[in-house]
Amino acid sequence: MAFFPIAILFIVCFLTLGFFIKRQSPAIDYWLFLGSIPSVLQNSNRLPEWGTEVFRSIGKGSCFFDGPIFTKLRYLATCDPQNIEYILKTNFVNFPKGENFREIFDILGDGIFNVDSDLWRVRRRMAHSCFTLSELKTLAAKTSRKVVVEQLVPFLAHATENEFTVDLQDVCSRVAFDINTCVIFGRYEKYLSLELPSHELAVAVDDAQDAILYRNAMPIFLWKFLRFSGIGKERKLARAHKKIDELFEEYICQKRKDLFAGVKTDDLLSTYIKALQDETSVVSSSANKDIFLRDEMLNLFIAGRDTITAGLIWFFWLVSKTPSVETKILDELSFVFSLKNKGEEAMRNHNWPWVFDSDDLKGLVYLHAALCESLRLYPPLPLNRKSVVKKDVLPDGTLVTPGMEIILSFYSAGRMPWIWGEDCLEFKPERWIDGNGKISFEATSKFFPFNIGPRTCLGKDISFTQMKSVVAAVLFNFRIGVVEGHHVCPKPFINLHMKNGLKVNIKKRTM
Repeated sequence: MAFFPIAILFIVCFLTLGFFIKRQSPAIDYWLFLGSIPSVLQNSNRLPEWGTEVFRSIGKGSCFFDGPIFTKLRYLATCDPQNIEYILKTNFVNFPKGENFREIFDILGDGIFNVDSDLWRVRRRMAHSCFTLSELKTLAAKTSRKVVVEQLVPFLAHATENEFTVDLQDVCSRVAFDINTCVIFGRYEKYLSLELPSHELAVAVDDAQDAILYRNAMPIFLWKFLRFSGIGKERKLARAHKKIDELFEEYICQKRKDLFAGVKTDDLLSTYIKALQDETSVVSSSANKDIFLRDEMLNLFIAGRDTITAGLIWFFWLVSKTPSVETKILDELSFVFSLKNKGEEAMRNHNWPWVFDSDDLKGLVYLHAALCESLRLYPPLPLNRKSVVKKDVLPDGTLVTPGMEIILSFYSAGRMPWIWGEDCLEFKPERWIDGNGKISFEATSKFFPFNIGPRTCLGKDISFTQMKSVVAAVLFNFRIGVVEGHHVCPKPFINLHMKNGLKVNIKKRTM
């Protein structure tokens, strides 16, 4: 009898295969291109590095590869900056995300990162009007400092006093979570308290993304069958989806009550709710408004939390390995501190710890250059994917045709000698500073972590504000040393996190 369910499963998979095989996930074909499936499944954290090795070995920035046998699937992988600019900016309308992307990331609904064409334009217009508000930028700056002062610095000080090892990746993730829940929902969750509590939203989002990663690693027919059957990672995703919907319904309902009661807030959810009262062309009913708000807030929350986490952890790791860079950042911070506190004597006698205001950090060129350099080597979103609507020729002469999928490797684009020079693998912030001591335009023209063109990240400036606030407070007050023998490598994840976390020892810094 035990054989019967297995036989049924095999028959269903076999029959379904013929219908869905033409629509297999491009991710698995990319892996086939780079090496055998068993090898990649065991070492999938090296996928961005493998792609870079391929581009280096062929000596150019684009290559085609075919899908599995018996299919007519055809893909282009490219890290050529001219191609990337053409696809994302110059001829943007010909390269949408496509239906495959939307299906895989269905938990994002009709959010701004999951739609194309008119749906996207409506969401982009509203998001742009919200992100340009001075009130939101002020809220982001104040919230970043609040989380640093009330949670991050006390937690690290506690670690120095009690001499315990810290997983800085978990710490940065909690900081990013708290900053973004406050900026987006107006909720201050204190996720980085000394007890390191669990939070149901953080758990649900992590579970959802873990399941979505598996969707990218298998044929569409297979994950759809698993979803239909309610087993494996799809069962985990369904539970996470339900929990996210419940929490967001609660957040939206509570926010409406607060606004009705006259509570003044400048968070994104409040701003969106107010905007929807006047924007009748977006959605027509209250139920649709709730769905719209749910989708947009989830998209923005995931983007904000995960990219900030990834940006911070790789930065701290690179700085810990490069004392000369750390020294120059500290010199810059010390100069600002002495100006604000009127002299070097204040530096020697200041009350520890010291936390900078966001305005103190705006003009720090070297700090900004170091963050850009870290994002160049370790972009939070290492790979992006686009489809093709009409036949076209890319700037490097590559012909693309309708139905083809294009993989843009931002990770590889930051590591090509013919783009960044023979020292491209070095952590060298100086490459971002021109002869006038300003951020180099030439360097920013081939920098893609925040995307370019119509889909350029609207939260770029806010992201830098958040990262600078955290980085300045940590480096100015503490010494960070990676635990001896701790192995750092990328984690198989949608964003570029670390597989084993970032285990560090923290010590108080004295000037």
